[in-house]
Parts: sequence; structure tokens; C-alpha cells
Amino acid sequence: MTPISLVVSDVDGTLLTKDKTLTERARSAVQRLHRAGIGFTITSSRPAIGMRFLIKPLALWLPVGPFNGSSIIDPEMRPVEQHLIPASAAERSLQILRDYGADIWLFTTDKWLIDNPRGSYVAHEQHTIRADPTIVSDFSPYLSSACKIVGASADAARLAACEKAMQEALGREATAVRSQTYYLDITPPGFNKGTFVEAMAKRVGISTDAVATIGDMQNDLAMFRVSGVSIAMGNAADNVKDEATHVTASNEQDGFAEAMEMILKRNGVG
Repeated sequence: MTPISLVVSDVDGTLLTKDKTLTERARSAVQRLHRAGIGFTITSSRPAIGMRFLIKPLALWLPVGPFNGSSIIDPEMRPVEQHLIPASAAERSLQILRDYGADIWLFTTDKWLIDNPRGSYVAHEQHTIRADPTIVSDFSPYLSSACKIVGASADAARLAACEKAMQEALGREATAVRSQTYYLDITPPGFNKGTFVEAMAKRVGISTDAVATIGDMQNDLAMFRVSGVSIAMGNAADNVKDEATHVTASNEQDGFAEAMEMILKRNGVG
């Protein structure tokens, strides 16, 4: 077995509990990874501003991957790599989201733009990323600077159908995948959590066989497919569990910490 030299973790539904809390057991497990010489970082559909609050408690020193890994940001929140959705794909995405009745959010490097402040998940996102949106009446001026577009909808089945339609319409022009049952993310083409894992492995000078990844949603499958060990949370959908090499407990049962303890044991660390 190849020893694990790097762990890359999803955030929501994985590292954090349902109420967006980092448990003491999870924080302690990451500290144990550090002491064992195992690198640790995070990637998420969140914008960079929504990952900042985890840098200090987790003592992160490697770059993190916001926007589903399509950007790479250092721990000081400075861009290492930044990619944008082509404006034509962004415009097409907005139309498809409208056709399916989803609320539209557009994220630039440092802004969260919305046109419906009464949307079902606005308050939830404010709590999640610890930032407030900017309300606009027209997204057109921002189409050429979009890092991520989100369709938010309480109708999970309709959003799943929208995901399929979006993928067919955009092809290779952008990546469209759900990060939650209620969020459909459109991000720059050619980049995902898998490419982030590959970039981090290269940065620390290891093979991806020495990387362990952990997540719970469809957008985590890209990193499962390129890592030597993949771990699905107990709260993950069955198809996510099916593609993982291991399944841990849920995020409400400290499944993340349990998985980190398994990796430490696998590496022969106490």
C-alpha cells in the first residue's frame, strides 16, 4: 500500500456538520495529520471568501481550491490560479436556469451577486459563507468575470433535470454539476476538484496514488477518480459511495475525523 502523503477534503457535508460547525474532533484529527507529516487542504464549491474562516483553526499552509477547484488560492487569500466561465457559456447558463425556475447567483473573484434577495437559500448561503450578497437587476455587466454561477432551487428533481440539460447545452464550454441537491454549479471548463487534486500532488511532489480524498456529493467524484484512496461520507448518495474505496460515518457522527483516524492507522501512526 502506498502511504498517504496528502489529504484533500470537501467542506460542506464532509468537514463541517449540517449547521456548518467544525467539531473539535475534526480539528484535532487535522492537527494529527500535520504532526504525522501528512499534508492537508480543502476544496469546495464555496467562493474563496467562504473558506477563509477555516484557514486558522486548521492551520492550513497549502493552497485551497474554491469554486469546485477551478481556482487555487493561497492561505492569505491571494490567487495562485484563477479561471473564468466563457461569457457566452455564462449567458446560456442563465437562460437555462431561468427556464427551470432556479434562482440565479453569480460569483466573481470577490462578489456574490443575486437578483432575488427573497430566494429560498439566500439566508442559508449568507450563514454558510459568512458574507452578504450584492443585489443587481442585470447580470450582463458581470458575465465576463464569472468564476461560478449557481442555480438554487428547492425542487431537487427539477434541478437534477436542469443539471442534465445544462451539461448537454454547454458541452465542454463549462462544467455543470450539483454540489448539493439544491445547488447546481456552473464553473470554468476543464477544471474541477480532480484537477485541483492533481495540482496539489504536483505542488508537494507526490503521485496521486499517495493522495486520499473525502467528500459526499457529485462534484466530489472528480477527485475520487484521480486519488489513490477515496472516502465517501455516510450521508453521501449511493452512487457517490459506490465510487469510493471506503465509506465513513456521516458528518453528524464525526465521519470526517473517523476517516482521518483510519488514514493515520493505515500509515502506521498511532
